[in-house]
Amino acid sequence: MQSGQLWDIFCTVIDNHGDLGVCWRLTRQLRDAGQRVRLWVDDASALTWMAPTAHHEPGIEVLPWVKACQADALQSLPPADVWVEAFGCEIPEAFVAQGVATRSHQPVWINLEYLSAEDWVPRMHALPSPVMMGPAKGWSKRFFYPGFTPETGGLLRENDLLQRQQAFDRGTWRAVQAPHLHLGRRLISLFCYEPAALNQLLIQLADRGDHLLVTPGRPLAAVQQALARGVQVPSWSPRPYTDQDGFDQMLMACDLNFVRGEDSLVRALWAGQPFVWHIYPQQDNAHHAKLEAFLDWLRAPDSLRQFHRIWNGLHGGELLIVDDATLGQWAACVRVARQALLAQDDLLSQLCRLASEKG
Repeated sequence: MQSGQLWDIFCTVIDNHGDLGVCWRLTRQLRDAGQRVRLWVDDASALTWMAPTAHHEPGIEVLPWVKACQADALQSLPPADVWVEAFGCEIPEAFVAQGVATRSHQPVWINLEYLSAEDWVPRMHALPSPVMMGPAKGWSKRFFYPGFTPETGGLLRENDLLQRQQAFDRGTWRAVQAPHLHLGRRLISLFCYEPAALNQLLIQLADRGDHLLVTPGRPLAAVQQALARGVQVPSWSPRPYTDQDGFDQMLMACDLNFVRGEDSLVRALWAGQPFVWHIYPQQDNAHHAKLEAFLDWLRAPDSLRQFHRIWNGLHGGELLIVDDATLGQWAACVRVARQALLAQDDLLSQLCRLASEKG
């Protein structure tokens, strides 16, 4: 695909840390690859801390979703070469109608799906989906499924990821960000929803003398509620809202990371440190199968599987006490998986290749 093509990426925010986080990473990586991007989002407020320069980045426009619904506003916009619907959102009908009326052929239209390790993902990846109604009837979309194997769309990964990690000074970061961390104690990050086993974890970490970095929003509120109930908690410090690079550095600096959703899961894998994933809960418990599929792909040891199941509420029980030997086993597992992922094509390369082949 020729450089400098124009992409429209559409995002509706459900969890502004996740949906918007993935879309911003994709937007930034496309721009760095020589593309131009318009990011249409219904709530861009999280970009003020996630990407403070978002509205001033060359090659990127962040536009309000409502503008994509206004026919008069769309008339002055140049048509894009690629449309991306992120995470099941639908491009506004007015935008589609404008595209149909003003172009001789359809753009490459991609439905960027959620990340999963389930075995049906390779079968669905890159399949066409005909548009059956509306102004674009007769056009078609392509499913694009991120994933963990070569038969899927891969994961977002910066071209200079390894160089950035090698340049990162872990010791200095810990000295500055956790100055009260005692020698030999572990530094642990907490980014989660409200797991039922949180009290157990806090008590366990307090007994060990670990230090907990608590991210803002729901994790901080959950820890504060535990404190109000009189739960024994470890030494801890609240983290400020930070940009994506700062979040990535925290994951690289910590000895154990509790992450949630999709974006932070991928970043925890790239960080190469032991982690526990809090999967986004679904009402029909479909996330249970999704979690088990991920643990199978990861080849997680039994201790890590059981910890995940209790942390995610698949069943009750006592959390395993994570001693240094267990943590070392988890770290080895993550690093083997990371090496396998590094040998695969990244998501951006595959997305651009699909757009080129179908354009």
